[in-house]
Amino acid sequence: MKILGIDPSLRSTGYGIINAAGNEFAAIVAGEIKNPASLLPSRCLVKIADVVTQLIAQHQPEVMAIEGLVFVQNTKIAFTLGEVRGVILAAAAKSGLPIFEYAPRKVKQSVTGQGNAGKGQVAALIKAQLGLRELPPPDAADALAIALCHAQSTRGVQLQPPRQL
Repeated sequence: MKILGIDPSLRSTGYGIINAAGNEFAAIVAGEIKNPASLLPSRCLVKIADVVTQLIAQHQPEVMAIEGLVFVQNTKIAFTLGEVRGVILAAAAKSGLPIFEYAPRKVKQSVTGQGNAGKGQVAALIKAQLGLRELPPPDAADALAIALCHAQSTRGVQLQPPRQL
């Protein structure tokens, strides 16, 4: 199964696609959609939607997993993150992909064994688990972790099945 993982952010959305076959996992592609601070938010949203649409068309994943909302103290940041998630969800839904959401803590716990692991720890363990040559960029590593979390969450008996959007 090909899984597209997304770590949404206005300025650096992480993406990663893995192939999951039983207990074997392999990274297909990973990266970050970078938007400079000089780019208007509306143009950032268009770029994010376009890149996600291109990734789906090029790699034909069977499912998308996205990081759920995190607690933020700044309302403006929360609204912006909601807008980013909205364009990503719309692009995936338009392509007919099933979409699943995972809490950041669950993703970290599934990859590292600790729900409060830092970005560096997640990246190092993703590198090892997927047999990557280099440490992936932080947001790409998070996206790969989200995809891996989905792969692991769909195996065996599920006490708490993933939330489908």
